[in-house]
Amino acid sequence: MPNRLADETSPYLLQHKDNPVEWYPWGDEAFAKARDEDKPVLLSVGYSSCHWCHVMAHESFEDEATAALMNQWYVNVKVDREERPDVDGVYMTAVQAITGQGGWPMTVFLAPDGRPFYAGTYFPPSDGHGRPGFPRVLEALHDAWTGEREKLLASAEGITEHLQRAASRVPGAVQLPDDAAARAVDAFRSLHDAEWGGFGGPPKFPSPSNLEFLLVYAAAHKAEPRARAGLEATLHTLRMMAQGGMYDHLGGGFSRYSVDTMWLVPHFEKMLYDNAQLVRVYLHAYQLTHDPLFERIVRETLTYLQREMRGPEGGFYSAQDADTEGIEGKYFVWTVPEVEELLGEDAPLFLAYYNVTEQGNFEDPHHPEFGRRNVLSTPRPIEEVARALGIEDVEAEARLVGMREKMLAARELRVKPGLDDKGLASWNGLALAAFAEAARVLGDPEYRAIAEQNALFLMSKLWDGERLRHTYKKGKAKVDGLLEDYAYVGLGLVELYKLDGQLAHLDWARALLGIILERFRDAETGGFFESPADGEALIIRQKSFFDAATPSGNGATALLALWLARYYNRADYEAVAPEVLRQVSDHLLQAVTGFGTILQALEFASSSPRELVIVGEPAARAPLEREVAQRFLPWLAFAPTSDGRGLPMFEGRDSVPAGEARAYLCENMVCGLPVSSAEELAAQFDVSMP
Repeated sequence: MPNRLADETSPYLLQHKDNPVEWYPWGDEAFAKARDEDKPVLLSVGYSSCHWCHVMAHESFEDEATAALMNQWYVNVKVDREERPDVDGVYMTAVQAITGQGGWPMTVFLAPDGRPFYAGTYFPPSDGHGRPGFPRVLEALHDAWTGEREKLLASAEGITEHLQRAASRVPGAVQLPDDAAARAVDAFRSLHDAEWGGFGGPPKFPSPSNLEFLLVYAAAHKAEPRARAGLEATLHTLRMMAQGGMYDHLGGGFSRYSVDTMWLVPHFEKMLYDNAQLVRVYLHAYQLTHDPLFERIVRETLTYLQREMRGPEGGFYSAQDADTEGIEGKYFVWTVPEVEELLGEDAPLFLAYYNVTEQGNFEDPHHPEFGRRNVLSTPRPIEEVARALGIEDVEAEARLVGMREKMLAARELRVKPGLDDKGLASWNGLALAAFAEAARVLGDPEYRAIAEQNALFLMSKLWDGERLRHTYKKGKAKVDGLLEDYAYVGLGLVELYKLDGQLAHLDWARALLGIILERFRDAETGGFFESPADGEALIIRQKSFFDAATPSGNGATALLALWLARYYNRADYEAVAPEVLRQVSDHLLQAVTGFGTILQALEFASSSPRELVIVGEPAARAPLEREVAQRFLPWLAFAPTSDGRGLPMFEGRDSVPAGEARAYLCENMVCGLPVSSAEELAAQFDVSMP
């Protein structure tokens, strides 16, 4: 008989609705039961595409004997970390404080008032690999709860006090040095893997916020050797990621991370947030280099998002699983005979270029019977492979296009990985920014239509005119919007405004920032909380400054405030970024890899104000806008308009005769002469932004 998770909308929670465990969703009912029955709460947190979450579920939560212990001694609460990142953040902080590390699945034991007294991540079904078996943990903590409760409650009190002190830390009095951004670039360079790219050892994550910081620094400081070196490190990383197995060479898009140093074997889950962010990083690399590889990765990744991750209402889904039928990577990997059967006489070229061998390069350790298979990668350039096979480069590339299409069509017939089909406001905001900017830079009307439909989805399904909701599925929007929801959606709307010049997008972004300033700001010590002042009260109210896989809420807020300060000429918005920077001034340079978004805000805040207004009907503006799109101009407040009304920067920029357009480029409150041709605008760019 299904448990209480059967009424939830989260795909992750629904995966557990038939467990013999008497799961409760997070809420008052579970904690009231714990108080009434004098039991501790067992909190289990994960997400739908988490491989080890599936493993622990199969080993323990589907096991009748283990479930009986859980039901007898605990009130069991299951949380989708993507649906409740505020709950996840609080208790992940506890796990890290207790164990020194974190991750998912997350397992936390709580007093009935929510205070944690013991925590861990994955527990095996029996003792092994240096971890106690889950049944033994359950029994030991039950014995302690019934026999030594005072010790457990004292531990819970101490842990909670520690978390509260950390959450309420007063920012340091350290002043960031003027060359803080330059020092950060040097720090990244010292961590760079010169052979394989990336910053640090395996497992290797793409960390798009850090790559983006290095690109914007390079664009702003072209004459500096360190900027050029940082740019080369970033471009090398992007190329190595694109040729490795972490990139899906048939279907486009990136997996979550690579387990090795070569970006070869991925953890196969695919997340909306990774791909949306990486689209923009590769797009900016393309603007800087005009390397067709980067454009191809952008287009293929957007095609993947459109094909696999876009719902009928215009919103984007959250994730695809790593596993298929319980086997990690099964959907994505290949054997030599499979390729030969599909491609026939073309197979030798495909096998050589995509490094498919008899010995393979991947095996699921939990299912050795599946055998060794191949994750596709391209370690050798096509010219080298073609030469070895006696084929012309152009012919080889043309043949590979058809082969990839045939292989993808065959893969589509396989059982697909599970899909987490809930929509999150925050991650949709990232996707909105990706499609809108790609539409503007690449001039693709289909991307534009997708961006516009996504904004409509966000407004119609997740916005009630006063606040955002965090999650949506099948007509139900729920969970109060968090800081990341408001900030990411606001940033997506800024990119959509740059695309189509509709002031309604900027006005909505300004409304979202207004809510952030009203409901999320810490009026005492500065910065912004993850949850609103009128939201659910947890044991601590956290602030996020450190980037996880997504931009920190405070960093994203600083960027949004800076954009709207430039567009609306608001000094109070401009002051947000320094406020955020003060919060981390004492440890920013000690851990630069965690602050890519805030480092971008630092660069933005220190840049000279730059604005470009192009007045005219869309068709007349098009040549001028194409000139803008060719260049990576990170902090340019670009404003296309038909009538020159609605923003302070439009003052004195009247409408122009039909069929004509004018561009007004200004930097640091000094404007050049208006120009009407792309060539004249290019000349102004070359002088003011060489």
